[in-house]
Amino acid sequence: MPRIIGVDIPKEKRIEIALTYLYGIGRVLSNVVLKEAGINPDKRAKDLTDEEVARITNILQKGNMKVEGDLRRDISQNIKRLMDIGSWRGMRHKKGLPVRGQRTRTNARTRKGKKRQNLAVVRKVEPAKSAKPAK
Repeated sequence: MPRIIGVDIPKEKRIEIALTYLYGIGRVLSNVVLKEAGINPDKRAKDLTDEEVARITNILQKGNMKVEGDLRRDISQNIKRLMDIGSWRGMRHKKGLPVRGQRTRTNARTRKGKKRQNLAVVRKVEPAKSAKPAK
């Protein structure tokens, strides 16, 4: 299984698709990288030579594209900055609500989590004690 920038990419998939398993790389960027490296996109990941894997890795590292850890770090820092300055978007992130203006009266379950039911407490009714003394 080829390893690129610390991620094992699936060996049975075409390299064009397999590169999208890297965080921050989609189909378009994958094709750009393969064209620059001179690799056929229809080639399977298991058929890549070590030299071709090294070329892909070099292109991703020397280019101005952020992938994997760097991109994840930047995104989390941006969200933290929004929360620190107390912006609307930052407050929505803090509260775990949708950030981009979606409605929350219905839907928004992905962001809000599982629905919590407000159940009333049900007590068992005990039989009333008789006022007459037992014989």
